[in-house]
Amino acid sequence: MPESAVPEGAVPEQRAERLKERIYITFTALAVVLALSSHAIGLDPGQAALTLLISVGGAVLAVFCADVVAHIAVHRVLPTAAEMRHMFAVSFGALGVIVLPMIFIGLAALGHWSIEGSLRATVIALIASLAVIGFLAVRRVRLSWWKRLIVLLLEVALGLAVVGLELLAHTL
Repeated sequence: MPESAVPEGAVPEQRAERLKERIYITFTALAVVLALSSHAIGLDPGQAALTLLISVGGAVLAVFCADVVAHIAVHRVLPTAAEMRHMFAVSFGALGVIVLPMIFIGLAALGHWSIEGSLRATVIALIASLAVIGFLAVRRVRLSWWKRLIVLLLEVALGLAVVGLELLAHTL
């Protein structure tokens, strides 16, 4: 996640929340795109874009709802206006992960790419963004280089397990 996506004055917990939601929504988008890819023949780019937008939008709304309900359950009061703005920014800020996929699908709609090619590029871009986030996170950990490498390899293994489960779910 680019540093510009996190407000300058954000405390580490707020930055972690924003990053966590972007990662979660990236995995959600990846699952949807993998599902679309398995049925890409004859798929209309408009249908693909709408499916991705609705699925990711629903996940973002679910995250926002979960934040509000969790706040009420834990604090026994409604969120303040500032807390509500923060929850909104965290949840809806994660929508940025679908900008590039929408551009790729838009290129397919304009006839510059096939829908299959645009979905493949989207999968690559989403996985690459997860890899970059993982690398940037591990890079800052105060461990020796070989321990950071182990942590990065574990992150990659977990990410591959998620992608593998998503692919398995679409083949059953």
